[in-house]
Amino acid sequence: MHWQAFFFDFDGVILDTTQIKTAAFAAMYEDHGPEIVARVVAYHREHGGISRMLKLRHFEETILGRELDGARLEELAADFSQRVLEQVLAAPPIPGAIETLESLAAGGSPVFVVSGTPRDELQRVIDGRGLGRLFTEVHGSPPLKPAILAEILERRGFDRARCLFLGDALTDQRAAEGAQMAFLGIEPPDDPHLFAPGTAVSRRVFVPHPRELSMMGRS
Repeated sequence: MHWQAFFFDFDGVILDTTQIKTAAFAAMYEDHGPEIVARVVAYHREHGGISRMLKLRHFEETILGRELDGARLEELAADFSQRVLEQVLAAPPIPGAIETLESLAAGGSPVFVVSGTPRDELQRVIDGRGLGRLFTEVHGSPPLKPAILAEILERRGFDRARCLFLGDALTDQRAAEGAQMAFLGIEPPDDPHLFAPGTAVSRRVFVPHPRELSMMGRS
């Protein structure tokens, strides 16, 4: 068996941007004190891969306990985007990512970006880094990752068992498992034990053969 299609998260899988975004969320809430910042950062790390809109709503309504309307949510999202965009455009790639994508593109493999980053911002970063030629399609939020995967799989008619998702968050793993796809976890440097035992993990981006993937589960 050989892989039929490949799905990549973006932050922490293609570009090393995770710490940039963690620092931005922390800075946005630093006026509320270290306890609030710690809760914000913990939630962000535990829910990597979901939309920033969902995170911001949780920060405001659950952690700070204040009402949040649509206009204020958009304002917070714009603030976050302004804090991170230029740094993301300059961020280094995750080891192995560009080489892997170049190889897949050269072989004509279908490659999809499935990210929690807003679609327009994601496309701006991809265009700014000259990466667009490496992807068949680019998908950001909204919608959520499970819905994106379901739509692509239905429209393209891929064999789910022959699709590989590469992600650095538990939400990525859950999305892949929900879609009945294979999954390779890219270990975050600041959380090397994020994925449960039995999960295939790597610190470097590469595409293992399906048989190799089945033997990679961490102990």
